Amino acid sequence: MTTGYDSLHMGRSSIDLYSNDIGAPFPQINSFAAYVGGSPLNISVGAHRLGLNTALLTAVGVDPVGDFILDFLNREGVVTQFIPRKPGRRTSAVILGIEPPDKFPLVYYRDNCADNALDIDDVLASPLTSCKVFQFAGTNLSVEPSRSATFFAAERAKAAGVKVMLDVDFRPNQWHDVRAFGVQVRAILRSVDIVIGTEDEVNAALMIETGQMSLTHSQISDTHVQGDTERAIAALLSMGPEALILKTGSRGSRIYLKNGEVIEAPGYPVEVYNILGAGDAFGGGFLYGYINGWGWKKSARLGNACGAIVVTKHGCANFMPTLPEVEAFVSTRGGLE
Repeated sequence: MTTGYDSLHMGRSSIDLYSNDIGAPFPQINSFAAYVGGSPLNISVGAHRLGLNTALLTAVGVDPVGDFILDFLNREGVVTQFIPRKPGRRTSAVILGIEPPDKFPLVYYRDNCADNALDIDDVLASPLTSCKVFQFAGTNLSVEPSRSATFFAAERAKAAGVKVMLDVDFRPNQWHDVRAFGVQVRAILRSVDIVIGTEDEVNAALMIETGQMSLTHSQISDTHVQGDTERAIAALLSMGPEALILKTGSRGSRIYLKNGEVIEAPGYPVEVYNILGAGDAFGGGFLYGYINGWGWKKSARLGNACGAIVVTKHGCANFMPTLPEVEAFVSTRGGLE
């Protein structure tokens, strides 16, 4: 089996159409820019641009949109040889309006999408047990067969000594019942080493009443969920992970360790242009630091810097920074330490 991968990323991929008419209400948009997206794809690109050797386990349809995604990834250098094409399935799509600073209406087109059809055979064909970190997204768990394939992958990676990282990735419209999201996340945590999520996503993982959730302006990637976040973090850590990384926007991030230690990693406040992709940029940055042995705080600071850069850009994967770009960004903002 091919060896030498720093990380394998499993889950969503899509063509992302982002409004070119910044500030325009969705019905008044005249044109869109075409990018690529999907949380695991974004993280794989972000980590690769920083210097990691990353591979992606997603799926695309036998269609031109799949060609578009694979062409971008191949030009980037992300390993695509383990990405199956699923006949009879469509490559996923996302359409986004951009009305800064607080309205980013989002529409997913994921009916019969290819990446939901990832199966156990696809996992077995991947370099899962020969990479350093296996990273996957919570949305993988919303339907079969990707749900079982992801459970299988996490268990197999854990048994092989590969570090397992979960990006919580709460997308409420991908679930038949938003409370089912937490049921699946809690079930897989015994195979997870590191959890990355926002306060709302952490609360969603323990949601009991649907009234805890509020979704306005179709902001599926910024759904608010009420709850006792500190209690939720403690509960999730008790289920298996060694660490939970809480993304807190402009404030930065906070690392909660199983031993009770809490580490603050201050952020880099910037003017928000587009919130989409910032969390995935954080994931790529954190992963780079983690794999290179930087320690919790410095790794999270790198993630914060990557997120701060991408939040000022138009898209996601297409705008992930390189390490020299991050170094230039932090050089006037106190560095990474």
